[in-house]
Amino acid sequence: MPDTIPILETRRLLLRPLALADAPAIQALFPQWEIVRYLNARIPWPYPPDGAENFLREIALPGMARGDEWHWSLRPKSASEALIGGISLMARPGDNRGFWLAPEWRHQGLMSEACAAVTDFWFDELGQAALQVPKAAENLASRKISERSGMRIIRTEMRDYVSGAHLSEIWEITATEWRAQRASR
Repeated sequence: MPDTIPILETRRLLLRPLALADAPAIQALFPQWEIVRYLNARIPWPYPPDGAENFLREIALPGMARGDEWHWSLRPKSASEALIGGISLMARPGDNRGFWLAPEWRHQGLMSEACAAVTDFWFDELGQAALQVPKAAENLASRKISERSGMRIIRTEMRDYVSGAHLSEIWEITATEWRAQRASR
């Protein structure tokens, strides 16, 4: 496993490891129903005024320090100081990746780019055998990202989200499947 979390790049994005200095930008952008409704119910709602700082201090930064979580901010290369979302990898059974993106940046393929970059990192740098991603079945945009990246549903179950209990689909792709899918493009 890498000792540090690298900056990742896509064609249009910089993925920078989260830092405490990102708290104000996250706090200003994150507490929108459009962003949080299909995220894990562990996220407090209404989002408290110190929610981003608490997330960074209590969850993200300790997980990064332990080496079992990897968190990045998403920034457009055209405005690299602008934080527009986040993406995370976690070494948790059945829950390895999560993300969010500001609504005004959606429908441009940016999250697909970010997901590809962190999935490469998951398999190539971390040496993981499979990636599993839970999502609310109603979250159609997130489903499309998984479908386009070659993932498949391996099971369904009920899970709690900020917006309540929803049928959740657990999507998976193995390292072999990912590499074959990437090579075919």
